[in-house]
Amino acid sequence: MFSVWESFSAYIIFDVLGFDSKTHLGEALHFFLYDTIKIFILLIVIVYIVTLLRSYFPIERVRDYLSANHKIVGHIFAALFGMLTPFCSCSAIPLFLGFLQARIPLGVTFSYLISAPLSDAVVIALLFSLFGLKVTLLYIGFALAIAIIAGLIIGSLKLEKEILLEVKPINSCCNTPQKSEQPLFRFKLSEAWNETMDIFYKIYIYIIIGIAIGAFIHGYVPTDFITKYAGGDVWYAPIIAVVAGIPMYSSAAGMLPLIEVLTQKGMLLGTALSFMMAVVALSLPEAMILKRVLSMKLIAIFFSIVGSAILLVGFIFNIIL
Repeated sequence: MFSVWESFSAYIIFDVLGFDSKTHLGEALHFFLYDTIKIFILLIVIVYIVTLLRSYFPIERVRDYLSANHKIVGHIFAALFGMLTPFCSCSAIPLFLGFLQARIPLGVTFSYLISAPLSDAVVIALLFSLFGLKVTLLYIGFALAIAIIAGLIIGSLKLEKEILLEVKPINSCCNTPQKSEQPLFRFKLSEAWNETMDIFYKIYIYIIIGIAIGAFIHGYVPTDFITKYAGGDVWYAPIIAVVAGIPMYSSAAGMLPLIEVLTQKGMLLGTALSFMMAVVALSLPEAMILKRVLSMKLIAIFFSIVGSAILLVGFIFNIIL
């Protein structure tokens, strides 16, 4: 479906409006239009479905199950599920919001949010073709470990009060005035849609601002300086790579061809992978979108924990490979 929207965005920007696809401006505008459409669709569809299902599904039991004696299991499932969803950091936010609306434990939702942009089937296939089986397995293991451990840490800090998004209960069949099943179903559809639109209107401007920043970075910010300052085997190279990667915005699949080039230019693999992980898991546009949903304190904790973990992975890769 998204390939259709990408073609449509390219048609509007390049054919209708006449921008050159080889220019920075044309590339940035195409990126902005496509990502805005994609994330708006994901936000409305996913939040609506989760909100509707919440009125039928025993979410309280799931929440209690994950919050009691099965914390690690919940984080593992969330991290593995993240690997099955081919989303970048911003595209993963709608499902993250759906988990929050469903009252899934906060740490578990972050395990998903961290895992989703780091690896999927396409990324794994590209890694294997570019760097071989050993690097691919190590990367998958580290990506899952980051998601699970970071989620466990965030969950243990009891930061639920830092969620700015109001979670509204959906009326169940035991407390709605409808008599028949058909009116009850229509009522649930209407309630789910109203709540979805309420969430959409609260955060859509932040999505537009975040994607606009990402589009500018994607189109205009060069990456040559990364090899200049983070190339070679200096000990601080992963630190520069992570700090430089956070403001940028791309998917892991989109970054891997660049990672191949960076390693060919002399950058150590651990430094290159830490740069990629910082770009895809901790982007400035992601922070801008999350700002409407989470407090700055929680966002800062999230970025600090994941950034530190990515930095550690970069150092480990450089040592063992």
